[in-house]
Amino acid sequence: MQLSANNKSTSIFREIDWTTVIIYLLMILAGVASIYAASYDFDEASMLSFDEFSGKQVRWIGLGLVIAFVVLMTDARMFETYAYPVYIIMLVLLLVTPFIAPDIKGSRSWLVIGSMSLQPAEFAKVTTALALAKLFNGYNFVLNAKMSNYAKALAIIILPIVLILAQNETGSALVYMSLFFVLYREGMTGLILFAALMSVVIFVLTVKFVDPGFLGIATGEFAILLIVMLIVVDMTYMYDKRLTLPRNLVLWFSGVLLVMWIVGGPCGVDLPARACLLSALAIASIYIAVAAIGRHRNKLFVPVITAVLAVGLMFSVNVAFNQLQPHQQQRIRVVLGIEEDLRGAGYNVNQSKIAIGSGGFAGKGFLNGTQTKLKYVPEQHTDFIFCTIGEEEGFVGAMLVVGLYLALILRIISIAERQPRPFGRVYAYCVASYLIFHFCINIGMVIGLCPVIGIPLPFFSYGGSSLWGFTLLLFILLRIDATRKYYN
Repeated sequence: MQLSANNKSTSIFREIDWTTVIIYLLMILAGVASIYAASYDFDEASMLSFDEFSGKQVRWIGLGLVIAFVVLMTDARMFETYAYPVYIIMLVLLLVTPFIAPDIKGSRSWLVIGSMSLQPAEFAKVTTALALAKLFNGYNFVLNAKMSNYAKALAIIILPIVLILAQNETGSALVYMSLFFVLYREGMTGLILFAALMSVVIFVLTVKFVDPGFLGIATGEFAILLIVMLIVVDMTYMYDKRLTLPRNLVLWFSGVLLVMWIVGGPCGVDLPARACLLSALAIASIYIAVAAIGRHRNKLFVPVITAVLAVGLMFSVNVAFNQLQPHQQQRIRVVLGIEEDLRGAGYNVNQSKIAIGSGGFAGKGFLNGTQTKLKYVPEQHTDFIFCTIGEEEGFVGAMLVVGLYLALILRIISIAERQPRPFGRVYAYCVASYLIFHFCINIGMVIGLCPVIGIPLPFFSYGGSSLWGFTLLLFILLRIDATRKYYN
């Protein structure tokens, strides 16, 4: 890449993706208005007053725009050259943070610098994305080429997760799990994403449906074992197109279920249903393994391994669940509908849903939200900012916000696919993955679809660390994209 000193700035601003910049500006301006509405009292204070959260957010935005300008003026090669050093520096900072940060609501994740507090975990997203992009840009690096490549990529992702969990910041740590979508884009087998989805399904079914159902076995366990049987049959057919093996499995599972129903139903015999179903799966797995060895088809071991892992996970869910903090367990129970607790763990979400529902189609109007004004929803200017939009701007306003996020995410994916080098593409998908996770989980929290885990809504929620972190992520991408034409 070659740019002369005289035309460097002109070229950068000519090549920058202004559509993304405009979406960004619209979002931060709408964010300031939403923060003002969420924190507005009846004293008619100015939106720009530094005594108001909105005024403080404007200050964060001003400094964020300065950061964005500096990023655009930086040589794009610097981000790749120093990706590993800044990643290591950030890991060290994450390591020492719990020892020097004050205890704020049970978490030691905020560094206090004078009158300002910063959360290193937000900036670690940037350095992790850069390090992962640099790894994939290595000479002849192909994720599926060897297992050591997987180990390197996973190490880059998992190290900040472990260090952030040590700060008691579960929500911030979970954000990094979204980077597995980047690995999938770069060639990771879809079985891993499927395993993640199945883990969620098994967790929910095990925790929520504990009452005895079919033949005295817990409804959740029966559903899980039935799903595992279907998956085993489907995977067997997928890896061996001969119909004999999957047909025999269908007959075997159907026969076992039919006999269990007859013996335990009309005959009234007290059956150990769980043991019967597990034995049926075990026999089927042995049958598949023998066929795999006889036909020299190692891929047939995949359904066997899947069945073993699924059953193992089913029995370990309760152990893992009991390791969570009591308030985390209660939040999960509230989301799953096991408990209501409208005055405790479910209070925020319940009030948030009331606020959004009261907004109707067109909303109550800017600064006219009664739930908002009377402060029924705690943390409304931060994690629950979306309920202010839903109450005052209604369904129309909420959909406009959703539209802005969809436009930004799709634009970032478009930028990713036009990159000539893996570094730009992988980094762009990291940015998209972070945004998708924050957007989905935050709105899911607000409307009661996800547990409350303290995930802000990017560019809308109050806070300098989140705003600066996402501004850095976005404008580094724009800077990289502005130089794509200079690479062959």
